[in-house]
Parts: sequence; C-alpha cells; structure tokens
Amino acid sequence: MRFFVGLHQPSDAKHIDRAFISVNRVRSRKKQIGAGSWIMDSGAFTEIATYGRYRSTVEDYAAEINRWAIADSGLIAAVSQDYMCEPFIVAKTGLSVEAHQWLTIERYDALLPLVKNVYLMPVLQGYFPSDYVRHLGMYGDRLAAGAWVGVGSVCKRNTNVATIEHVLSAIKSARPDLRLHAFGLKITALASAVVRDLLYTADSMAWSFAARRQGRNANDWREAAAFSRLIDTMPVQTGWCL
Repeated sequence: MRFFVGLHQPSDAKHIDRAFISVNRVRSRKKQIGAGSWIMDSGAFTEIATYGRYRSTVEDYAAEINRWAIADSGLIAAVSQDYMCEPFIVAKTGLSVEAHQWLTIERYDALLPLVKNVYLMPVLQGYFPSDYVRHLGMYGDRLAAGAWVGVGSVCKRNTNVATIEHVLSAIKSARPDLRLHAFGLKITALASAVVRDLLYTADSMAWSFAARRQGRNANDWREAAAFSRLIDTMPVQTGWCL
C-alpha cells in the first residue's frame, strides 16, 4: 500500500514524496506544487456536507485538473466528483444512497472526456458492503481490468475497523483485479493487515487532528512528514475481518 499524506498548504508539498491535496487549495495557486507525486481531491466532502451539491461545474473542475496536469508533472491522478453516502450526508441532500451512486457515475461520465493527460479516479460509493457491490454493477464496463478506484464513505468509520474491512473485502471479492484507494483513514484502520492488504493506496490528514489535540501546530509540514513515515514503517495488526 502506498500512502499519500493530506496537506492543508500546497506550498508544503515540496517536502513530501506523496501528497493528497484538495482542488480547493490550489484554485488560486500559480506556483508549481513540487511534490514527488500527488493526487488532486475533488473537495467532495466539503461541498456535499456543507452545501448538499457541487458549486462548481464539471467543466470548472476539469479545467483545474488540466491546468495542473500541464503545469506540474507530479500530478498522477484526480479524484472524480463523487457523492458520499453516510447517513448524515444522505439526510443533507434528501436523496437515497442509490441516487448518490448514480450521481457519482454521472459526474464521472461528464468529467472523463474533459480531463486530459492525467488519470481520473472513479469512486465507489455506498454504506453497507452490498451497496458497494451494487455500485460496481451500476458502473458496468466503465471500470477496466486493474482500474485504480476510490472507495468513499469510509473515513467516518475508523472507530470500527471491521466495517472498513468488510466493505473492502466485499469489493475485492466481486472485483479482485481492482486497485483500491481509501479516503481519510486513520492509524486504527491503517494498522490493520487486512485493510493494508486490500488497498493499493490510501490518504489521510489524521496527523493534523492529532497535532491539534496534543497542542502542536496542526499546519506544520513536519507533522505531516512524520505521520507519513510512521504509516510507511508501522507494524500491522491482524485484522478483525473473518
């Protein structure tokens, strides 16, 4: 599993080998990012949780992806604009989980022909393991063999790692070829041998929350770098997934 550490400040990426940065942090930036490699996040959680929708169009997001794909060769992927499926998010939009899944696919379909020279990462959404398997079927033949695919709506489940294991296991059982990326995992999940074995990549900004709780600088790139090293070198534990 390759780990991409989440950053508040794009200017800090020059200190990081693998970074995960929201499009909302780079929209007005002119200078190069400078990371060894980085993934652009669509800012989906902020947009849907706060506004119940995307304020920007697919054309706007695609233009931002393409701008950085040309300006900075370190950009290796951009996450499609998905719709999360946690109960409080579904309550925010007033739609169903299945409606969020279709909206996620519609947004991916609209972005795909617009994005140039960088990989657009599709996202699987759901809440229960069976939801994610259904979403695989809804994607149809869009997900090629070996596709690198995000797994959404898992970041709020870090206190119950077994639920994350079950979701990932269900997806891999249905499509063992897929290379899975998990968004926003914390140490409790990243310490699971099951989770790490099922993932190709993951990201997290848990270092910032930990620094704030412990009275340190929650925006210091050194905290991010130390967290990234910890994830890369930490021992893993036997998982809870049976």
